[in-house]
Amino acid sequence: MLRVLTLACLITRPALSCETALILSIDVSGSIDAGDYRLQADGLAAALSDPAVADALVEGQVALAVVQWSGPDQQALSLPWQRMLTPDAVARFADRARTMPRAFSGSDTAVGQAIRFALAQVPAVSDCARHVIDISGDGQENAGFTDALARSEAVAAGLTINAIAIEEPGPAAPITSYYRRWIITPGGFVVTARGLQDYAETLRLKLLRELAKPIG
Repeated sequence: MLRVLTLACLITRPALSCETALILSIDVSGSIDAGDYRLQADGLAAALSDPAVADALVEGQVALAVVQWSGPDQQALSLPWQRMLTPDAVARFADRARTMPRAFSGSDTAVGQAIRFALAQVPAVSDCARHVIDISGDGQENAGFTDALARSEAVAAGLTINAIAIEEPGPAAPITSYYRRWIITPGGFVVTARGLQDYAETLRLKLLRELAKPIG
């Protein structure tokens, strides 16, 4: 009898579902030196390790992947898709983000091709309810497939693109304006990091905003 009841519970228990598939796509173009790359990798690991972020990732059974991008035909899936099913899974992913080697250096800024590459990773997590490309960078597109067409492809595929614009200190925000006009999708948003020293905290707040459950 006990065996039957246990089996019935296993059958009726709702399956865990992935609320969000999130591609963290980071800029490693020529404007990012070795120190800047280290700040990005450490900042990514720190943001993922934040208790509130980790809780949200596990609660939403989020699928995470990390892409590094630079010039045309320079995109790499540095950390393949992994489901954040437990706190240990989040901690392991954060550790891998901290130690991942740089994929490219010293090239152009091909934002549009970075978006297209991220789009190509989506079929592997088609069961997730929502798909988000989280792109960060410190420059405007200067090579490759056009950013506007890539964004249109993302919109047609039902994806959201959000962004972190890495700006120089001071009031000017040309990268933020560029991302807002040409990169983010309708319903997406852009946040500004004032230098890479601000990257970890900006990413932490951005992840909490992306993973927040809608009210109502």
